[in-house]
Amino acid sequence: MRDSAFAVALGLLLALGALLAPANVHARDARFGYAAMQAKDDSYVLEADIHFEFNERLEDAVQRGVALYLVLEVEITRDRWYWIDEEIVRRVRTYRLSYHPLTRSYRLTLGSLHQNFDSLEEALQPLRRVRGWTIIPRARLKPGTSYDVSLRFQLDTSQLPKPFQVTALGSSDWTLETDWLQWTFLATAPAVP
Repeated sequence: MRDSAFAVALGLLLALGALLAPANVHARDARFGYAAMQAKDDSYVLEADIHFEFNERLEDAVQRGVALYLVLEVEITRDRWYWIDEEIVRRVRTYRLSYHPLTRSYRLTLGSLHQNFDSLEEALQPLRRVRGWTIIPRARLKPGTSYDVSLRFQLDTSQLPKPFQVTALGSSDWTLETDWLQWTFLATAPAVP
């Protein structure tokens, strides 16, 4: 009984800490410098530049063997006057960043693909400059129609080891995320060969 009361009290204290933390602490940590949906061949591809830096806590965690998961999310919707917006597509890209002490290299993994880098700065460059990510076939969008794009980048703390998840709760040291960036683009007809 005493242990469960302690767990509840600890949970309430952590939640209170999260509520009292400055709300915009993440806004200066990461932001988009550029983002666009481009028509390329038979698809629309996403291009984005993300400005962010790791703080000392995140650098230390990676160097001590904690894998960090960084997520880029994009949604395309269409306005409907009679109902909620229609979700056309939602894509998520999850990067896994880890350090291997034997080889003294950083590994950036995307799905089954991975690449090794000599420094953390080099490993973060592909995350900062996203090019050619295929989002949707052009045939799924009606030419001449406007679509809304929403884009976000963040550190996924839910994939951290459990002890780090507790530490990350309410801590600005573990907060790395952009606000949702939203813009509208006009679908175009594919070029006729």
